Amino acid sequence: MEMTLRWYGTGYDSVTLKQIRQIPGVSGVITTLYDTLPGEIWTPERIAAMKQEVEASGLRVSGIESVNVHDAIKAGTAERDEMIDHYIQTLKNLGEADIHMVCYNFMPVFDWTRTELARQRADGSTVLAYTQKAVDALNPEKMFASIGADTNGFILPGWEPERMARIQELFELYRSIDEEQLFENLRIFLEAIMPVCDRYNINMAIHPDDPAWSVFGLPRIIINESNIQRMMNMVDNPHNGVTFCSGSYGTNLENDLPHMIRSLKGRIHFAHVRNLKFNSPDDFEESAHLSSDGSFDMYEIMKALYDIDFDGPIRPDHGRMIWDEKAMPGYGLYDRALGATYLNGLWEAIVKSEAKHRCD
Repeated sequence: MEMTLRWYGTGYDSVTLKQIRQIPGVSGVITTLYDTLPGEIWTPERIAAMKQEVEASGLRVSGIESVNVHDAIKAGTAERDEMIDHYIQTLKNLGEADIHMVCYNFMPVFDWTRTELARQRADGSTVLAYTQKAVDALNPEKMFASIGADTNGFILPGWEPERMARIQELFELYRSIDEEQLFENLRIFLEAIMPVCDRYNINMAIHPDDPAWSVFGLPRIIINESNIQRMMNMVDNPHNGVTFCSGSYGTNLENDLPHMIRSLKGRIHFAHVRNLKFNSPDDFEESAHLSSDGSFDMYEIMKALYDIDFDGPIRPDHGRMIWDEKAMPGYGLYDRALGATYLNGLWEAIVKSEAKHRCD
C-alpha cells in the first residue's frame, strides 16, 4: 500500500505540501482542482500545473478525490449525456497526465452529513459528529446553517455556498428518484465511462454514502456489501471498484468491515481508514485512529487489507482538531499525521509478523 494524505490545493488547504512531505512514510497526495464545478472539464494545462506543484515538493499525485459527478448524471435529466461527455474528457486528460485513480460519489444533495463539526471530547479535542435525533429535528434546507459557524472559515467539500444556495431546487430534483432509479443512473454513467477507463487504466473508486442510511428521505445506495456487489456486477469491469472508507461503511454497525474488505479483493482501489466512537447506534463521533479510542479494531481492518494484497493508495481519514489547530474540520495536519504514522506502524507489524510465520 502507499500512504498518502488528502490535500485540497494551495489557497484552499491550511496544510502545505512541505508539511505533508515531512510526515514519515507519506509519499503522495490525493488531491483535486477544488475550484472546479461539477460538469466542468479539467483542462490538460490545469492538471499539469497541479501535478508539477506536487512533484516539485518531492511528493506524487497518487489519485484524485474528487471529480464530482454532476446532478444531471445522478438524477438522469436532459443534460446527462453532455455532462457524461465532459466527465469522459476529464478522465482522458487525467489519464494522459499519468493519473490513474479517481474517487467519486453518487450521493444526492449532500455528499456527507454531520450534525456537529466541533463536538468537544473529554481531552479537549473537537471532532465531527452525528446524531439522528438532531437530523430528525432539522429542516433539511437549514442543514448547513446549523453547522456553518464551525467551518473555521473553510469551504467544505460537498457543502459549497453555490450548492447550498440551490438546496431547495436540489431536493426537488431528487424528489422522484428512489434507490432503483439511482442505481440505474449509476449504471448508465459507469457503462459510458468504462471505455476511457480501460484505455487509460483509470480505476474508478466509488465512495460510500455517509452515513450509510437514508437522510431526509434521500436515496442512499453505496451502503453495504450486497449493494456494492450489485454495483460491481451490473458493470463488471475491474476498473469499476470502490473506495473502502471504514468510517463511512462503519456508520452502520451491521457492516462487518474486515469481512467486507476480504469480499472485495481486487476491487478496492483506494482506502480511507479511520475510527468512530459510538454512543448509540445512531449517535457517533469521529475519534483518534487508535483502536482503543473508538469502536473499531484498526488492526483487523489493516490486516484484512494486507490479506487481499491491497497495494493502492491509502490515507488516514478525518482527524480531530488538536493542539489549537484551526483548519477545515476533519482535515488538519496534526491528528492526520498521527493517524498516518499509526497506520504505517500497524502495517509494518503485520508485514513482519506474517513473514515470521512463514519462516517458522
